Amino acid sequence: MREVKSAARTVELLERLAVLQNRPTSIRELSEAMNVPRSSLHALLRTLARHGWVRSDSSGSMYMIGIRALLAGTSYLDADPYLPIVQTFLHELHEEFDETFHFGRLDGFDIVYLATLKSSRYSRQLNRVGRRLPAFATSLGKAVLAERSGADLDPHLSPDALPLTPQTLTVRADLDADLEQTRSRGYAIDNEENTLGLKCFAVALPYTDPTSDAISVSLPLARLTPQLEEQIVAALRLSERNICNIVRSIKDAAWL
Repeated sequence: MREVKSAARTVELLERLAVLQNRPTSIRELSEAMNVPRSSLHALLRTLARHGWVRSDSSGSMYMIGIRALLAGTSYLDADPYLPIVQTFLHELHEEFDETFHFGRLDGFDIVYLATLKSSRYSRQLNRVGRRLPAFATSLGKAVLAERSGADLDPHLSPDALPLTPQTLTVRADLDADLEQTRSRGYAIDNEENTLGLKCFAVALPYTDPTSDAISVSLPLARLTPQLEEQIVAALRLSERNICNIVRSIKDAAWL
């Protein structure tokens, strides 16, 4: 089926504004990034602004994502059948360890964060919901990628992978070896590959086929001990089994 050019351009524009995370950007920047004439982009931005999908600053020359995007994202979360189940276990993990726990879903090359519970030890509480990070550089992403291989894995690995830290695995052979280790031990590790000073552990949630979801924990290396690592990984794996058992029982009852 032939792609509708105007619709594709609208989606690309909204996704670019969303990735900027509320940082204002000019028509010139957007035009250069999208390779679209400023005049066409100006008309599109004004239309989207009129409908609440885009907003501008007081000067009217800088643009950001609008509130309608939030409403659409919220409706996605509200309708997700897995999120309430997973959140129950994230709260239990958070209460037990007071570390930062995440729930994420694979989307193309990226992991999208659907839920985050921050450790109370952090003075700055940032909401990560809706953020995207390259799957290959996160424990969430590697846990899900390890559930795939060959032709099923390739569509989720960008050919233009860039390192987020000096520890990021950008060579395909290194990543393949890491994913094989993930399969063998049953959980993924992000060893400062996404953020220096943080180590993350994740387990996939194989309640769909193909697997797209995972839960993870991230904590500073300075606070991590071998004993704590063992306890957290065991708790993650137990939560994975419990979550999947609940989802399967609900599916068997035809509730999902």
